[in-house]
This record gives sequence, C-alpha cells and structure tokens, in this order.
Amino acid sequence: MNTANLQLEGLLLAVSNLIEMLRRKGLVTQQEIEETLHEALGAASRDADGRNISPAQGAGMEFPIRFLLTATNLSDGPPQTFSEVAAMIGETRDQDK
Repeated sequence: MNTANLQLEGLLLAVSNLIEMLRRKGLVTQQEIEETLHEALGAASRDADGRNISPAQGAGMEFPIRFLLTATNLSDGPPQTFSEVAAMIGETRDQDK
C-alpha cells in the first residue's frame, strides 16, 4: 500500500476523533458538524464537476469528507478503525446505486 494512503488514514482518524472531542465538550453540535461536512462535500463535488476528472477521481475527492461524516455520526462507543468506517461507506454507496 502507498505510504501516503496510510498517512491519510491516520489523519482521518485523528481529525474524526478531534471532531468527536469538540462535540463531547459541547463546543459544536452534531447538527453543526453534519452541516459543515455536507457543505464541504458540496464544494468538493462542485470542484470535481469543474475539472476534467473521472467519476472515480471525484469520488476519491469526496471520500475523506464521507469518512468524517460517517465516523462522527457513530454512537458514543469506542472509536472505529479506518477499515470499519471505510466498509460502512462502501455499504452505503452500494445501497445508493
């Protein structure tokens, strides 16, 4: 596996845990988190549409945001692994088709 991919996996896990900590401390609400990430998802989608890239590359741009949406929308249980959250995203995308 590409080392950059592993670094991104770690970064996504760290950011999702930081977002969760902010929510637990009452600094942001779940609704604010979701609204912000949906705004980012829309911006990424518009950016992908404006470029000459494939649908798979566009999905790649959106994946980190979908990861954060999924990871920060889980119950207050222990943090999920990257693989667990990625599998949830895959299942959701399969259902959307």
